[in-house]
Amino acid sequence: MIDAAFLQDPYPAYRALREAGPVHWSEDFFQGAWLLSRHADVEFALRDPCFSAQRTGGWVKRIDAAGAGRAARRALAGERLFEHLFARAMVFLDAPDHARIRRVMAAGFHPATIRALAPQIEALTAEVLDGLAGRDGFDFIEAVARPLPSRVIALLLGVERADEARFIAWSEDLAAFIGAPRPSPDALLRAQRSLLELVRYFEALLPARRAAPGQDLVSRLVLGEQAGLIRTDAELLAQCAMLLFAGHETTRNLLGNGLYTLLSHPTQWAQLRASPELMPGALRELLRYESPVQYTGRRVARELQLHGHTLRRGELVIALTGAANRDPARYADPDVFDITRRDGSHLSFGSGAHVCIGAGLSMLEAEIVLRQVMQRWPALRLTAATPQWNGNAALRGLASLPLCVDPAGPAALAHDPCPCGYDTAVGQAAAAQCAAAVLAL
Repeated sequence: MIDAAFLQDPYPAYRALREAGPVHWSEDFFQGAWLLSRHADVEFALRDPCFSAQRTGGWVKRIDAAGAGRAARRALAGERLFEHLFARAMVFLDAPDHARIRRVMAAGFHPATIRALAPQIEALTAEVLDGLAGRDGFDFIEAVARPLPSRVIALLLGVERADEARFIAWSEDLAAFIGAPRPSPDALLRAQRSLLELVRYFEALLPARRAAPGQDLVSRLVLGEQAGLIRTDAELLAQCAMLLFAGHETTRNLLGNGLYTLLSHPTQWAQLRASPELMPGALRELLRYESPVQYTGRRVARELQLHGHTLRRGELVIALTGAANRDPARYADPDVFDITRRDGSHLSFGSGAHVCIGAGLSMLEAEIVLRQVMQRWPALRLTAATPQWNGNAALRGLASLPLCVDPAGPAALAHDPCPCGYDTAVGQAAAAQCAAAVLAL
């Protein structure tokens, strides 16, 4: 199933899975997993406690080192510390630990907190796009989608933007491991190294935050530690590391996938430019149509029957969100991209207790970036007929997105207002309105 054709376009394979039946066993994922491809079943697996998020142990230990040489032995020798840190990240915890740590983080992702960041995200976006002025073309992934989310999550965490290159490199190593259906020992080794470097980076910040906490997210975690809600150093450091990774990787893919999808549907691009009030629905449709997260894993917590199959405790379940988002039982004409669609939302941010805590921030970033791009370059065009995808089965995104700029386009729309009324001259009050419109999705 997982081949070059699948990585380029997984949707025909998803369609075949859905049509063949609701549940399938596959050896392609982590040496064996149940695949769920229909919307109702994927949502069930994401919401029901009979499916556990605690899945990292088998993830690491099932990597086959036979014949892989020195790199494999080094990777597996360091797995215990890596697994211990990885397993303490909130995304891999069940209740009550998940709820306890999420409660600490929630204040940092409160709508009011995100709204307050809107002017700074606007300024960061303008700074990045200003650097492209005068060019006839550019690679959107390299120039915008890679650096910008890193700068935004650094702002939220209260870490130095000067370390941007390291943040991106660490995130990409973790993404290559997390997104591989069968991670290689080399991928494990790189992920181990990057996670441990991330941990050391945050360890160096903690004494100052403990002495004088601020309003950043690392300080909020420190305050949670002082209140007894974060119970160990490993637990605190795991949240810091995974927040930086998740805040960068998925938003980068949302930006790239979103702009590519709009530009490859010129009528929809023109419609959104003409009716910018459609932006909230357009973002939902972009996430449904080309999800940055194509699947997530769960472990069976207790034996159950599902569509005539016995799922035994400890077995891995792959919830194919990318397939669920195109289920014709849930959406009319699911393979059609339509920014005016009104037949339901998507599962790209998950569902239930583990729904993505940073969804509001990602949506706000995407709204701001797409709006500014449309204003500056309304006649922007793709320069490659076939996109270059990143080859990551779980974290689907573009490796590059070369674009051609029409120099006659931007001036006419240089001062168009945001669909929710934001203009940089108006100040923070209007920025709050802009963020609220997106966060109210």
